[in-house]
Order: sequence, then structure tokens, then C-alpha cells
Amino acid sequence: MEQKEFARRRKQLMRMMGADAIAILPTNPEQSRNRDVDFPFRPHSDFYYLTGFPEPEAVAVLVPGRPHGEYLLFCRDRDLEMEIWNGRRAGPEGAVEAYGADDAFPIGDIDDILPGLLESRDRVFYTMGATPEFDKRVIGWVNAIRSQSRAGKHAPDEFVSLEHFVHDMRLYKSRAEIRVMREAANIAAHAHKRAMQVCRPGMMEYELEAEFLHEFRKAGGEPAYPAIVGGGENACILHYTENNAPLNDGDLVLIDAGVEHDCYASDITRCFPVNGRFSKAQRSIYELVLDAQLAALEEVYPGNGWDAPHQAAVKTLTKGLVKLGLLKGRPATLIKEQAYRRFYMHRTGHWLGMDVHDVGDYKVGEEWRVLEPGMVLTVEPGLYIAGGSKGVARKWWNIGVRIEDDVLVTRDGYDVLSKNVPKSVDEIEALMV
Repeated sequence: MEQKEFARRRKQLMRMMGADAIAILPTNPEQSRNRDVDFPFRPHSDFYYLTGFPEPEAVAVLVPGRPHGEYLLFCRDRDLEMEIWNGRRAGPEGAVEAYGADDAFPIGDIDDILPGLLESRDRVFYTMGATPEFDKRVIGWVNAIRSQSRAGKHAPDEFVSLEHFVHDMRLYKSRAEIRVMREAANIAAHAHKRAMQVCRPGMMEYELEAEFLHEFRKAGGEPAYPAIVGGGENACILHYTENNAPLNDGDLVLIDAGVEHDCYASDITRCFPVNGRFSKAQRSIYELVLDAQLAALEEVYPGNGWDAPHQAAVKTLTKGLVKLGLLKGRPATLIKEQAYRRFYMHRTGHWLGMDVHDVGDYKVGEEWRVLEPGMVLTVEPGLYIAGGSKGVARKWWNIGVRIEDDVLVTRDGYDVLSKNVPKSVDEIEALMV
């Protein structure tokens, strides 16, 4: 993503902050995996959203109206010896030249410089609680200024939650963000199609997972979350990630997998028969879930409430479950009693963006949020019928189906970003020949 995109976001945030404010935002700390091994570093989403800076040990500071530059970045200094061991660093010079900072300083100088920037600012935009150790430093800087009030020093007297503003900005995707998210969906689409084409009875779940890793890394991305590859009864476990069981002839396999591309996630789920052909019972459940997804998609348009797609999916699923004999009673009564939750126990979607379960409120006050152009959400109804379910015919046992797509709200409706992944029965069976 081009630097002008990050600069635009910073300017927008500073306009909302006002001239008497300062914003402070550290990135994520590095995390230890086990002895001498760290997890791969991934910047804090809010930090990266405003800076595009990929390194650890960094703090972004926004000071609206500062004559010597409004955007400051504290980062690791260049260190040739450490760079031999652990890779290149941008250093303060690179932070200015390559990442658009107006001014930059070594991270080790932050205690000397930041208190001076806090002086004479009335409000501090900072998210308390995300990094407790850094919270202590911020409070310490403010208290140090307060202790010098008789010397004429003026400390900020108001803290404002930075994430409240940044998260609302992140909810509305720009054209640049939509391009990246569309590419993330396309990369994941290739992987899902590849999995359908290579799947055969006797394979292990992790072998199909490996196909996704291959496609993701080949495209320069990485998994946006641990993949779910559940065959047969494992498809009925919503967050199954062991992926270590054989794929049996006659079973369905559910795969929930997406790629992170340029720090933006895709999140796609498909379900298909291990042997390439749906049984009659599997097809009935699958097509019911697909009907529910299509009904939910028709409720994605500007001005409609967030909950409308879910209610459409619930209505379709409940009617279908009654028709198949899995529920008994009047659909309206069953919906009121939430009887469907025996087989459909999650909601129909979530926001999607830099985080898989992305930021943004689902309600404003007591009302469901209204959908607006630029928002991206998932639409993912499902049905899960565990083996041994009381009062359920054996033919339905161990059928777990979820169909999930990434959906952009447009000016006149919706656009399925993940449309390149087959999802009708005929399309899937044709691909698996």
C-alpha cells in the first residue's frame, strides 16, 4: 500500500483530535514462542493502519500543528552488528525517507523527548489497557510534568480512547483497502479450489491444510488465522484446528481458511465431499445452508441493519429444518424459542479487515448498526449435526456445513469479494472430477 494512504489516515485522525491534543500509539511487542524462538512479528493493527511501519520496538506520535512535523516515529536505531544477526532495520533516517515520518528518533530516547511533547497539550489520545507496561510509562510522563506545575509546566488533563476513533475509521474501507482485500480473497480462492481438486479419500486433514500454506506463501501471504480442516464429525466442531484425522470416503470436509495479504485478511469457508460426490442427505443440508446464505446476502445493502442478514438466514434455516424433519413445529414459534440453535449456534457474520474479526461496533446505542458503503463483513450461515444427536435420524449424523464469503457493502447493494470460490453443488462436483 502506498505511503500516501497512511498519510491520509493520519491527517483524518488529527483533524478529529484537534490542535490541543497528542496521540501516542505503540506497536505490538515481540512474543516468545519457546526458548530462543519468537513468534513471527506482526505489527499492532492500529499502529500499522496509521504508519505502515513493520518493525517491532516502535511508537508513533501525532502532534497536530507541531512546527517541526506532526508525525513522529520512535524506532530502533541502526545497528550493523544486530542487523547481521536479525535482519535490516530502517532506523530513524529510514523512518523519514521510506515511511513518511516528519521526524524520527531512536526508541531509547523516548523518555527524554516525549514528556516535552506532552507539555501544553490538553488531551492525550491513547488506548489504556492494551499494553499495561507502556500504560505505566505514559502515566509516569504525565505525572512528571504535573509535579513541575509550580515551574510553569502544564500537563494534559484529559485522556481520550484512541481506539474509539481509529476503529471507526477502520470500519470504512478505502479504495486502496478494497483492492488489497479483493486480492486477499482471490489468493484464498485459488487455495480453496486447489484443495477441492486434490482431495481424495485417505488423505489427512493436514495434507489439505498444506495446500493452503503452499498457495498463501507462493503469493507472499500467510494464514490470517489457524485453518480449520474438519472431515466428518470434526466439521461439527466450530473451532476445530487439530487437523490431524484421516479424510474418509463418504464424509464431507469443512475448510475455513483465509490469507493475510499486506496486513488485510480474507476469511472463507467451503464444504465439499471427500470423494467428490454429495450424498442425498449431504446435498439436502448443503443446499439449505446455501439458500440461507443467498437470503442473507440479499439483506446486505446500505441503510439495512446489521442484524438483517442473520435474521434472514435464521428464517430460511428454520423453515428448511422443519421441511427436512429435523425440527417440528411452526417456524415462527421455533425462531422465537431459538430451537434452531441446536443445529445453528453462531451468528451469520462479523466485520472483516486488518483483523479477521475486525474492529467496529455492531450496535450504536441500543440499535443495530446501519450498513454503509465501504464496510466489509462475512456472511456465513451453517448447520452442524453431531453424531448421536438424540431424535435425529442416522443419515444426518456428522454432517457439518458452513458457507462463508467476504462481502463489501456498495452504494447500491453488495459485492462478494470471494466470488471466485465455487459453492453450488454442481460447480463443486464438476471441479472435483
